[in-house]
Amino acid sequence: MHPQKKRLAGYVTTVGIAFTLALLVGYTAIGRQVDADAYDWMFRLHPPHTDKARSAMVTIDEQTFAKLGGIRRIRAILAEALEYLASASPKVVAVDLTLVDTGDPQDDQRLEEAMRRTRCLVLAAEMSPGGKDWQDPLPRFRKWAAAVGHVHAAPDEYNGIVQQVPLEKAIGQRRYWALALEALRLSLGEQPIVESPDDLQVGGITIPAKRGDARSVYVRYLPAGLDGATSIPRVSVAQLHAEPALAKHFREKVIFVGVTAQSAARDRLMTPCSAGQPLPGVEIHANTFETLAGGRFLTRASNTSVFLVSGLLATGASLIFAFLWGWPAYTMAGVLLAVAQATPHIFFLQDIVFPYTAPIAAAWLTVVSAAGYQHLVVRRQLRLAEAEKTRYQQAVHFVTHEMRTPLTAIQGSSELMRRYPLNEEKRRQIAELIHSESRRLARMVETFLNVERLSAGQMELRREPYHPAELVKICVERAQPLAARKAIRLVLGPLPDDQIVGDRELMEYAVYNLLTNAIKYSPAETEVRISAWRRGEYLHLAVKDQGIGMDEEEVRNVFQKFYRTRSAVASGEAGTGIGLSIVEQIVTHHGGRIEVESSPGKGSCFTLVLPAPVSAGAREK
Repeated sequence: MHPQKKRLAGYVTTVGIAFTLALLVGYTAIGRQVDADAYDWMFRLHPPHTDKARSAMVTIDEQTFAKLGGIRRIRAILAEALEYLASASPKVVAVDLTLVDTGDPQDDQRLEEAMRRTRCLVLAAEMSPGGKDWQDPLPRFRKWAAAVGHVHAAPDEYNGIVQQVPLEKAIGQRRYWALALEALRLSLGEQPIVESPDDLQVGGITIPAKRGDARSVYVRYLPAGLDGATSIPRVSVAQLHAEPALAKHFREKVIFVGVTAQSAARDRLMTPCSAGQPLPGVEIHANTFETLAGGRFLTRASNTSVFLVSGLLATGASLIFAFLWGWPAYTMAGVLLAVAQATPHIFFLQDIVFPYTAPIAAAWLTVVSAAGYQHLVVRRQLRLAEAEKTRYQQAVHFVTHEMRTPLTAIQGSSELMRRYPLNEEKRRQIAELIHSESRRLARMVETFLNVERLSAGQMELRREPYHPAELVKICVERAQPLAARKAIRLVLGPLPDDQIVGDRELMEYAVYNLLTNAIKYSPAETEVRISAWRRGEYLHLAVKDQGIGMDEEEVRNVFQKFYRTRSAVASGEAGTGIGLSIVEQIVTHHGGRIEVESSPGKGSCFTLVLPAPVSAGAREK
């Protein structure tokens, strides 16, 4: 596979895993809670338009209980409220009180009479605590009601906020529509509710409430005032009692009657705009009615759209780090994260509730994964590619540097044979020289390839026993002609007759390289001393010259590839600076090390320290 395609496939795989994990995070309890909290924040940031309210509330508050007899007389208080409303001719009156039990006979009689006089009355039904049956209004009250609606809200299971209200509740074959929906139906002239799997239609209003979601709708709560209450007009029963003329403001409105006193209201719930104070049920129902009557609904984004948007963000992260590097990649990644952050907000402005966790998690996880893949995998691959390129360049330098001498000898000898008539003896000598130099060239090539394979981890050292003393003598004989040209004496010190195990050919290259370097960088008529000794389980083999030497900084860098000291360059001797790096690799792969002692103008001493375990027989001796 082409490297670029391979890298792109790696990005896609890595980002695909991160994308899958992001989607799973979106469906966890933590993800759902974050989605719910984000919805509440966006709702407060963009409250609905404050058009003139179509409804109003008559509330039974603390002041009402204090002035009109307390909670024991709640039915008498409700009757008095209905009496005031009957004179105002509202469109609909919805009562958020469950009249299940029999009360004081006089209060019940008064309440029944007030209901008889009320136009388009909607009464409340509630599920029993076990959810097995309905708690309906008493028959004496129900017969005067134009409709009965349930009064259940649906607090979010993850943060307890009432974002939605179910428009339908059923137990067995018995079903009730929501109190607010029944109020809407009656306010539109008792229009029928037309059902389909995806919505409800009441008059000319289409409500996007799916059957599979209990026909739930998001409530667009009107903005809250300083007291936390929404801006739907309200009058308490105590105020009506003191000033009955206030009832005239309720003409042709939909009125919701309920308890708001904290000491008596059982259904106070938190909403996105309740400003830290729970909202009484009657106020939630009034806001639900305003939402339905306004006809502008919030709808939940489909799973398909969530998947597609999150997938686009993940794809963007993959492409950014597949084709960009450095600050341009991270700048574009920052833009992508900003887009992901803004996505739920943009959808909300279009009346679509888009989850917050899925796109944010998809963007962050895929960006981090793609950036990590680029940093840890792609950069490593590029470093390896650069290393391979460098190795190739080193090979070219090695050929140029190390093979120049044998090639020159071969070319010169063949030129002599071509241009001059030589006798048989001379031809034989030249042929032997060509043969010897060609074999030497072949050994150089093999040595170089072996070192390269060792560095790349593609081969193991040959392990065979050999005598270092014999190896040193061979190297000295090979280097003798080069030393003779400069009248340099090669002095052999004591050489122990030990046997060690390793790759003989590679070690021969290492020792010969040290010898030739000592000769090249030593003045004429000096000496190069070669000696060896055992110290514990290590064999020390030293090559000491009286040459140009090196300072401390040069000693630290001498084994770097292509490094040449200032004195070496100034000497005019040809070289590329890779010989000692190859020697170090050979010795290191043998489990040894190189020690260097040098001073400028006083020469250098390179010592190979090689493992040479003492045999059991030798210890006994």
